[in-house]
Amino acid sequence: MQAAIETRDLTKEYGDVRALQGLSLTVEDGEFFGLLGPNGAGKTTFINVLVGLVRKTGGEATVFGHDVETDYRQARDAIGLAPQEFNVDRFFPIREVLMHKAGYHGISKDEAARRADEALKRVGIYDKRDERFDWLSGGMKRRLLLARALVTDPDLLILDEPTAGVDVQLRRDLWDLVTELNEDGTTVLLTTHYIEEAERLCDRVAILNEGRKVTVATPDDLKRRGSDTITVRTADPAGSLPAIERAAYAKKVRVDGDQVEVQVGDGGATVPRLLEDLQAAGNEVVDLDVARTSLEEIFVDLTKREDRTVTRSSASEAGDGESDGGESDTDDSRGEEVTREGVR
Repeated sequence: MQAAIETRDLTKEYGDVRALQGLSLTVEDGEFFGLLGPNGAGKTTFINVLVGLVRKTGGEATVFGHDVETDYRQARDAIGLAPQEFNVDRFFPIREVLMHKAGYHGISKDEAARRADEALKRVGIYDKRDERFDWLSGGMKRRLLLARALVTDPDLLILDEPTAGVDVQLRRDLWDLVTELNEDGTTVLLTTHYIEEAERLCDRVAILNEGRKVTVATPDDLKRRGSDTITVRTADPAGSLPAIERAAYAKKVRVDGDQVEVQVGDGGATVPRLLEDLQAAGNEVVDLDVARTSLEEIFVDLTKREDRTVTRSSASEAGDGESDGGESDTDDSRGEEVTREGVR
């Protein structure tokens, strides 16, 4: 089966700044794939390379087997992009905005009108079809960006921080919608700062840091890399517990009066053994709690700042800031089309 996205040793340099550093990544057809990383990690640059807004410096990047530069048209037609920034023509009714978008991809006027209506209904703002973008609420604007991404019926839907700044109800509505799209066969690439979002939605996640791939794994696999903390309260001060401190399951033991904290790999599996060892040492257990490691804690641990060979302080100015939609580093004909579409 052809991969939805495949990159090999993908690099992008802005002068002395390397926004992408030999990134090799595969997103399978039909997968719900998350892209996580701190600000400046290279997520937006990666997306901009895929949609043709930024020219790669080196390496390869394909979308459903189409090279993003030599087969630009085929690659771009397969992608629906909902960017982080609002970049919609503010002078047309939103239904016309969607029709224009469809027209750029060779869709006839009648079919574009049908698709525009269908997309607006799907995201729940069909009753606003004759209003201009500026008249919409913030949540409706987010829905419109998704509708614009869907109007071409893409095989790959890219969502760049789609729920940034929206209320909880809209976030959950968007979760339900993109989950339904994925279940219907659409491949989804999601960038997000909400760890809960990635944990709930994604089949796999890639963590990027400083333009490099740190790891690719399922959310469950990532959580298993962390430590659970078992907290036990005893009837009397526990005192020294050398047997537990030497136990293979214990990564770290802390005793404070009648409270014992033990860091372990798998809290649920370790509890029976720990209780046995505490009782063998003459301690009566009166309370127990297991705090499981969170994906957020794993993410923070994996993306701790390291010594760098290049500065990235100017990365946002060079086109990889999280609030920047990217630069149009394309040839004249491609840049003209991108400008008309309003994709940043």
